[in-house]
Amino acid sequence: MTGPQQRPAGAHEPAGPAQPVGAEQPGGTERPGGAERPGGAAPGGPAPAGVRRSGLRNPDKAVRGLGAGTMVLEALVLLLAIQPIRVVGGDLSGAAIGAIVALAVACVVLAGMMRRPWAWHAGTVLQGLLLLSGLLHWSLFALGVMFALVWAYALHVRRVILG
Repeated sequence: MTGPQQRPAGAHEPAGPAQPVGAEQPGGTERPGGAERPGGAAPGGPAPAGVRRSGLRNPDKAVRGLGAGTMVLEALVLLLAIQPIRVVGGDLSGAAIGAIVALAVACVVLAGMMRRPWAWHAGTVLQGLLLLSGLLHWSLFALGVMFALVWAYALHVRRVILG
């Protein structure tokens, strides 16, 4: 064959050497018949201190990706909204277009800075600025409300995952 080899549908290979039920695994955990779990938590019991229960491999990175994705999406929508607002609204001033472009650039910069803790606060301020730009055109206020709700949800998810 010229492509990668496919395994038959029912063929499964174990990830490591086979060990008897209840045998000690590397890292001090016992599986599958034993009572210990990774991190030392008993089945059904609370996780020990310092262990995240989110189930994500890297919760910090996942939350940063959520924040960055939200900011990039907001920048894209803001830039793509310029022409429809001009056509439908008709009275989009140069100051409003400048505000839209400045907010979109700020969104992209913040998307790249999500690793820093202050970037989340700056994102919240940015949503307030978008709401405030509604004074320049009513449709910017509508976009501000929508993205403020999306950002509030992203902050909620961040709080739930990271604690």
